[in-house]
Amino acid sequence: MQESHVDRNVEWMQQEEKAGVVDGKVDWKGRKALKHKHGGMKVSLLVLAAFAIENLATLSLAVNLVSYFNRIMHYELADAANMVTDYMGVSYMLSIVVAVLADTWIGRFKSVVISGFFESLGLALLTVQADMGSLKPAICNMYVKDAHCEKLNGKQEAFLFISLYLLAFGSAGLKASLPSHGADQFDERDPKEALQMSSFFNTLLLAICIGGAISLTFNVYVEDHYGWDWGFGISTVSIVFGTILFAFGLPLYRIQAAHTKNGIIEIIQVYVAAIRNRNLPLPVDPGELYEIEQDKEASMEIEYQPHRDIFRFLDKAAIQTKSDVKPENQETPNPWKLCRVTQVENGKIILSMLPIFCCSIIMTLCLAQLQTFSVQQGTTMDTRITNHFNIPPASLPIIPVAFLIIIVPFYDRICVPFLRKFTGIPTGITHLQRIGVGLILSSVSMAIAAIIEVKRKGVARDNNMLDALPVKQPLPMSIFWLSFQYFVFGIADMFTYVGLLEFFYSEAPKGLKSTSTCFLWCSMAVGYFLSSILVQAVNGATKNITASGGWLAGNNINRNHLNLFYLFLAILSLINFFFYLFLSKRYKYRPQHPALTGGNSEE
Repeated sequence: MQESHVDRNVEWMQQEEKAGVVDGKVDWKGRKALKHKHGGMKVSLLVLAAFAIENLATLSLAVNLVSYFNRIMHYELADAANMVTDYMGVSYMLSIVVAVLADTWIGRFKSVVISGFFESLGLALLTVQADMGSLKPAICNMYVKDAHCEKLNGKQEAFLFISLYLLAFGSAGLKASLPSHGADQFDERDPKEALQMSSFFNTLLLAICIGGAISLTFNVYVEDHYGWDWGFGISTVSIVFGTILFAFGLPLYRIQAAHTKNGIIEIIQVYVAAIRNRNLPLPVDPGELYEIEQDKEASMEIEYQPHRDIFRFLDKAAIQTKSDVKPENQETPNPWKLCRVTQVENGKIILSMLPIFCCSIIMTLCLAQLQTFSVQQGTTMDTRITNHFNIPPASLPIIPVAFLIIIVPFYDRICVPFLRKFTGIPTGITHLQRIGVGLILSSVSMAIAAIIEVKRKGVARDNNMLDALPVKQPLPMSIFWLSFQYFVFGIADMFTYVGLLEFFYSEAPKGLKSTSTCFLWCSMAVGYFLSSILVQAVNGATKNITASGGWLAGNNINRNHLNLFYLFLAILSLINFFFYLFLSKRYKYRPQHPALTGGNSEE
């Protein structure tokens, strides 16, 4: 009886494979998704377009909001920089919340559409505030000595923060759901589609760069020359258009049905059960640990993971005592005391990914400085390209972005196939190797930034321009000197952030795909929050040993010690890289279907 049941399941699965049915995916009407009709590389272009448009709408804000808060809203420079990093941090942190909702209840497609609405609403409110004089302080030059510029009143500040964090929530939802929804368009078990999924993650960076290039040029130009109301307005229209464009693809998408069980709760249950069973002896044979029958799993479409001999203390969550054994017609055991082996293995996967997650935080600390203080460096320098055209300081990241638009296709189409021939790995090099390259490059970028800042301050000192007004009295030093630090960090981005996205998605349990890709955004959130704390801590620690009242104190960047701060970050990043090397060498990749690895282990 049992054998015939297994045979029927196998026969049913073989028929579905012949029909091109994609396991675990449905169409917009809840029917089985078909390979020839749903998903694939062409359909994923809609996801890539939506992500490009989201970056088009928001990247200019990330690099230019410091100027908006400082010059228009009259916050001091350090406070304005912290406001931006706090906003970015909250946005990335909220992505975890939206990802859990997407994985568990509403699904990724709906979360994208809902998030697009909130992001549009936040941008629309910012547009209204930038346009209406009653919602912002009177015009005043913050850089004039002894200037007493009007501050925001309570209602104005409340309006600003409501708008800003509606934008943060919407942006979080798009970042949480778009990458994993795009990856859902590919079948990991199909060798051809597994390679296409790797190309998708590389192309995702290309889409971000294309959207970012427009944002850093056109949007920043509009914000600086036509006003912030026009800049916010263009971003609002862009998000509305991007959300509608994404929604049009609904009949073509492979949709990952939301799980009724909360994947994060299941992981927590493993840790709780392991603690509760800490005094129980582990069986010598792992086969004695609790797991439901695999033929039953096939009929229930439940994920199965083989036992691995790592983090053995978590195996105690699957130790079955006599009191846990129940007849077949009774309810399953208490999940807070007894967990399946598969559930325990998923808990091991998440635990083993955490150190990698922690090592990526320091890189965001460096990124935050390029989006804040480096832009302010640019406001003091000569921005001329020709006699009649100046590059806005906030547009400077266009240099690495333009380079990435060229190098990403080169890396994906030429470097990866070339490396694949030598390593036998579909992605050319392992995810962890790719992340490591980016981490060391981020340290190099900060070292270059420190050297360039020493030179910039030297020029200001030699020309008696330490108190020169930014923008109006530029130093005789081209802004393109800053391009070196941006260029190196741009390459670091290509390796680390795309590597992290692909690593978290491919390693994560089936029910935590959206949540796992948010590990990247969450690490960035922690990095941005730490950046705000670090700026304040550095100022506090150096308050009494510097004439400026702290390395980063005041609005005059020529008289503070930004070069020392950059050097500190370079050393911190280097230490982080060596710590990462130690951890990555000990990481054990989860067992993958042969289709994913071509029979080769990534270890």
